[in-house]
Amino acid sequence: MRLKDKVAIVTGGGSGFGIGICEKFSQEGAKVIVADINLSSAKEIANDINGTAIEVDVSDSKSMKSFSEKVFSEFGKIDILVNNAGVTHLPAPLESVSEEEFDRVLNVNVRSIYLAARNFVPHMKSNKSGVILNMASTAGVSPRPNLNWYNASKGWVITATKTMAVELAPHGVRVNALNPVAGETPLLKAFMGEDTPEIRKKFLSTIPIGRFSTPEDLGNAACYLCSDEASMITGIAMEVDGGRCI
Repeated sequence: MRLKDKVAIVTGGGSGFGIGICEKFSQEGAKVIVADINLSSAKEIANDINGTAIEVDVSDSKSMKSFSEKVFSEFGKIDILVNNAGVTHLPAPLESVSEEEFDRVLNVNVRSIYLAARNFVPHMKSNKSGVILNMASTAGVSPRPNLNWYNASKGWVITATKTMAVELAPHGVRVNALNPVAGETPLLKAFMGEDTPEIRKKFLSTIPIGRFSTPEDLGNAACYLCSDEASMITGIAMEVDGGRCI
């Protein structure tokens, strides 16, 4: 088992890509903490994989502090942190996106990684080991129009990943990111604006391999980057995109 006895947090673990990551990590022997703002969804996944569900608002500092205290109280350590939670705004001209939508995207996609680092990096540094995996997107590399502020948030994640990797490498902590293409998750409809055969065909036409990404795809990629097999890999943003960014 590639992650045997590793304690792994997966934020946004109750839906979408998070489910695929939680399932794969559990299959590979990890003790998985399914962290989600939707506790009922987190409990459902945790029950399926014999994991632990904990409710958390990743964008709120008090909630994240309470969450970290629960993790250390119950598990005593953290080996893997997957910052997977994310949201988008609906497709719209950049100047028409409301301040509320903008703030929500930046709080969940950006601020959450900062708060997670504040709460878990000191522990990893003191242990001189740990892996952080941030969920970025092909949107941060090859952006589509009308998703401007979502695209920008994922560009931030990619840059943050690289600078975190440089700073934390001397402390034995690796930091990488994944750049999935549009996937079969609850966010797909939000990215497309509406889910119709015509719009799906338009999106799929930009993916050379001819399909959307799946939670299983992201689970497999995440498992590799968080395992000892990737011990020499840090600071990368790996495309899981069927050739979208070629």
